[in-house]
Amino acid sequence: MLNVVDSSGWIEYFTGGRNAGFFAPAIRDLAILIVPTLCMCEVFKRLLATLGEGSALQAVGVMALGNEVELSRAIALEAAQVSLRLKLAMADSMILATVLVHGAKLWTQDEHFMGVEGVSYIVKHPA
Repeated sequence: MLNVVDSSGWIEYFTGGRNAGFFAPAIRDLAILIVPTLCMCEVFKRLLATLGEGSALQAVGVMALGNEVELSRAIALEAAQVSLRLKLAMADSMILATVLVHGAKLWTQDEHFMGVEGVSYIVKHPA
């Protein structure tokens, strides 16, 4: 089964947060890791603001070692359906749609995904 780590998981991993170890196995198994370009955007933006451009670029370089997945028509249409069905914001619905279209497992600490089938969820600890 393929793995997708959502943006919150990547950020946790790159910043050495308390849940970094939860995401490490999915991130390090590059053969089955798919990375939505939307996650690259979100992670780059957050790390650019908090750690600076060098660290943000390094992080995206690591993310690019996985199998990059761009937004396709199939993912966009699935995202619209997922958004309505689960009442998710656009970014969350696009990430989950990527998971569904590719038959993958989502790794996250985003509470919006708690209880969703095919999601490996861990509670986020305050910083």
